[in-house]
Amino acid sequence: MSEAMAISRSGLDVEWQRLQIIAQNLANMNTSRTASGAPYRAMRVISGPDATFANALARSGGARGVKVLGVEAVPGARRRVYDPTDPAAGVDGFVDLPAIDQAGEMTLLIRASRAYEANLAALSIERQMYARALELGRA
Repeated sequence: MSEAMAISRSGLDVEWQRLQIIAQNLANMNTSRTASGAPYRAMRVISGPDATFANALARSGGARGVKVLGVEAVPGARRRVYDPTDPAAGVDGFVDLPAIDQAGEMTLLIRASRAYEANLAALSIERQMYARALELGRA
């Protein structure tokens, strides 16, 4: 696999993981407790270059792609909903739910899907270029 294809592939992997985390956030928007008993917290994928800046400079080839550096909980407030029938409700009848903005998550979902599509298009173009180079080599 060429370096350009490897870079596109690493971008596909990162954006796929980002899409999964965003979908998980949307699915747990109204989850008051997780399996461990703690309230659900929105998560974000932290991504970055696959090599350090010094290593990228040392290589004359340049970048090597991206990777997921981690998945972290989003710091932030909770939204309180009055629902005394919920088993997770406090003595005052309020339930703490994650403060997940559905419109914001959908915006991130669209952005991540566009980045995924761009990497897929680049991979397809790279494959076409190599196929055309093979055809030219035969002539």
